[in-house]
Amino acid sequence: MNKKLFYTLFTLILFIIFLITFSSISFTWGEPQIVSKINSAFDNIKSWLLKIATPAAAVAVGTGVFMKKFSFGDEEKIRTGKKLIKGSLFSYAFILAIDLILSAIKSLIG
Repeated sequence: MNKKLFYTLFTLILFIIFLITFSSISFTWGEPQIVSKINSAFDNIKSWLLKIATPAAAVAVGTGVFMKKFSFGDEEKIRTGKKLIKGSLFSYAFILAIDLILSAIKSLIG
C-alpha cells in the first residue's frame, strides 16, 4: 500500500512540474497564433471600413445637399436633407474614431 501511495504522489508531482514547465515555456515562444489572427482581423476590418466610409459619406452628404438645394421651399425636404448631412458626418467621424477603439481593444487583448 505504501508503494502505491508513493508512486501516485511521485507521478502527481512530476505531472505538476511538467505542467508548470510547459506553461512557462509556452510564454517564451512569442505571441500565440490566435492573438495574431485576431489582430490581423481587426486591421483588415479597420482598413475595409475606412476605404468604404469615405465615398459613402461623400455620397450621403451630396444627397443631403442636393435635397436641400432642390427642395423648392418644402420644409420637410429641407429638414430631411439637414438630418442626412448631420447623420452622415457623425457616422463618418465615428468610423474615423474606430482606429482608437480598436487600438484600445488590442491593448486589452495583449
